[in-house]
Amino acid sequence: MIRKFITLFGTIGIFVGGFAFIAMMGQLRPKPERQAPEIIPPTVFYTTAETRSVTLDVKAQGEVRPRTDISLTAQVSGRVIATADNFVNGGAFDEGDMLIRIEDADYRAAAAGAKARVAQAEEALRREEAEGALARRDYEDLGREDDPTELALRIPQLAQARANFDAAKAEHTAALLNLERTRIRAPFVGRVRERIAGVGQFVSPGAQLGRIFSTDVAEIRLPLTDADLTKLGLPIAFVATDDNPGPSVTLTAFVSGAEHEWTARIARADGSIDAATRQVFVVAVIDDPYGAGADDGMPLIMGLFVDATIQGRPFNNAIVLPRSALYGRDTVYVIADDATLNQRTVNIVSTDRDTITISGGISAGERIAVSPLRGAADGDEVSPVDPDEIVPPADSALTASATGAAANAGDK
Repeated sequence: MIRKFITLFGTIGIFVGGFAFIAMMGQLRPKPERQAPEIIPPTVFYTTAETRSVTLDVKAQGEVRPRTDISLTAQVSGRVIATADNFVNGGAFDEGDMLIRIEDADYRAAAAGAKARVAQAEEALRREEAEGALARRDYEDLGREDDPTELALRIPQLAQARANFDAAKAEHTAALLNLERTRIRAPFVGRVRERIAGVGQFVSPGAQLGRIFSTDVAEIRLPLTDADLTKLGLPIAFVATDDNPGPSVTLTAFVSGAEHEWTARIARADGSIDAATRQVFVVAVIDDPYGAGADDGMPLIMGLFVDATIQGRPFNNAIVLPRSALYGRDTVYVIADDATLNQRTVNIVSTDRDTITISGGISAGERIAVSPLRGAADGDEVSPVDPDEIVPPADSALTASATGAAANAGDK
């Protein structure tokens, strides 16, 4: 029994002594010195701003349309007795060409009758003039001192005869005009869009005979935003003049399996903003699209949908930066010589998916941050790195493998 108590107390003493020794050694261990954490500036990639001349072209799309597209209508009634060979769908004609003839027998008769009435009215007028002169001479031969009345001198009769003569001439002119209208002529150089009337058909005044359009000038309406107008330097309600011609436009389209190109110019801009799209339409024109304006014989046909590239105005001292350099709407960060950030507001004239074009706010030679800077502030210190100066590490395993393969090939 005594031996068990001695063994138990001995074990407890050993544990207590061990814990006491560990505690004493912990007190004797030297305490570490406290140091402030070292703040390392974040690494920021940058690009160096360079000025250059930039022309900001504007892309748009539109449909080719004729300047004039009208319905050809009859002004007199009658039966169609002839049509021109080129009065067919797609037919071409020149200004003044006769397209349709309406039977004119009735109008010839009306013109002849009107001419006879002119002769009758003229004879009555000459007779009345002679009678008026005779009445005045007779009155003077009587030697009366009081003034004669207008009726005695046949002045009212003379006025009526003169009015009848003028009316007869006007009737004859109208008859000749109706006779001329039986020959329907082309009012301009153009083509037939649709033929409606044919030989043997009776038409009335106002009846539609066909649809024609002009081919002297083709127009393309192009929708532009306000930013596009700024690139082009065009004001709203712009109208081209000899002193201020519109910018050049290159039109492209695929026709017959090949890409064709035509050169046009901006002639005018709408004077209002489209309420649906909030855009402004400008009109590009091309002269003689079926002739001199064609591309290697390929005319710019009406109804064709084309891509348009409008030549913008040049910016001589523009700076082009990666899109990643832009923060917010108009802010970039310049890395100063002391490696601190300097926030700048810039004048952006153009943006696209990859780049921005700046015309003011920074100078050539300055370093522009292109890395993401979340929470950055003006004056923050950074570690600038030029990505063009980074040399990628060589793949040692790949190099060793290539070297071994080359050695094996030499042994063979």
